[in-house]
Amino acid sequence: MTKRTSAKYKIDRRMGENIWGRPKSPINKREYGPGQHGQRRKNKLSDFGTQLRAKQKLKGYYGDLTEKQFRKIYGEAERVRGDTGEMLIGLLERRLDAVVYRAKFVPTIFAARQFVNHGHVLVNGKRVNIASYRVSEGDVISVREKSRQMAAIVEAIALTERDVPDYLEVDTHKLTAKFVRTPGLGDVPYPVQMEPNLVVEYYAKN
Repeated sequence: MTKRTSAKYKIDRRMGENIWGRPKSPINKREYGPGQHGQRRKNKLSDFGTQLRAKQKLKGYYGDLTEKQFRKIYGEAERVRGDTGEMLIGLLERRLDAVVYRAKFVPTIFAARQFVNHGHVLVNGKRVNIASYRVSEGDVISVREKSRQMAAIVEAIALTERDVPDYLEVDTHKLTAKFVRTPGLGDVPYPVQMEPNLVVEYYAKN
C-alpha cells in the first residue's frame, strides 16, 4: 500500500472531520486522532496551528497533494488579480482528477488520480493520463469506451452521498462531463467547511 493510499484512512482522524463525507470514514467511529497519542486531550490551536490545519485539510481533500504541488498551485493563484483564496479553489477544481471525481465517474479522489493515470480518460476526445492536467471552460471529459463497464464507475454513479455540482454538465449514460465554468468557494460541494482565506494567511506568514 502506498503512502498516499494509506493516508486517506488517517486524514479524517487527523483533522477530526469527515472531509469527504464518506459513510465509512473512521471518524464516524473514532473521533480521536490516529497513533498512540491520538486520544490525548486536544489543546486549543494557535493562529498558526489553525492556518496550518486549514492548509492540510484542503491539501488532503484533493488526494493529499505534496507540499510542492500545493505550493505551486497557490503561487499561481497568488499571481492572478482577484481574491487569492477563490482563485486557489478554482485552480484545484480544474485539475482533471478533481473533475473526474466531481462527475462521479469514480468513488474517491484517490481513485480519480489512478483512473486518469491509467489512461481511462479523454479530454476533448484525446487521451490524457496526467491527473494534474488543467481543464478549461468548455472542455468535455469522457471515459474511454473500453473502460465504461468498470465496476468502480458503476459503484460511483450509484453513490447518493454526493451530488454533481452545477459547474459540470454530466451525461451518466454517455459518461461525459462538460466543464462549464470555473467555480468559486461557494459553488464547491465540500462536506465540511474549507477556509482558503486561512491558507492565504498561512503562506503570507511562512
